[in-house]
Amino acid sequence: MTSIIPFTADGMEKIKVEKETLLLKRKDKVDSLRIAREMGDLSENAAYKVARMELSSLDSRVRYLSYLIRAGKVQSAPIIGKIGIGSKITILQDKKNLVFEIVGSFESNPAKGKISHLSPLGKALMGKAAEDKITVNTPGGSISYKIISVQN
Repeated sequence: MTSIIPFTADGMEKIKVEKETLLLKRKDKVDSLRIAREMGDLSENAAYKVARMELSSLDSRVRYLSYLIRAGKVQSAPIIGKIGIGSKITILQDKKNLVFEIVGSFESNPAKGKISHLSPLGKALMGKAAEDKITVNTPGGSISYKIISVQN
């Protein structure tokens, strides 16, 4: 049984677009493999080996994206004012405002301000509201945050 993988609507759309793009590229990769196969001796045909590897890699990614689409579920909007998947939040840490979006673990990208609901900070934020204070235990010690705003 496959567990449900939570996604934001944008995250699911990006996965579907990537899969469609790869499926369009697949025809070219198959043609490249056919042309390389026609060049002769396959045991010493570098073009054939490269074409086969590229097609295999592309097919592997398509299978993975298909799995994410099958197992993924777009999360409904969280309760107004409460933090959930899809919420955009501003928190205060040491007089510095930090802006994040809470997303499913497969879409997280901390460098772009997208943190997983399963990360230590994400877990601490889930279900909280503006003006709440949280403390997150990290290897470097405890860090306190104040939630400034929540947008659902």
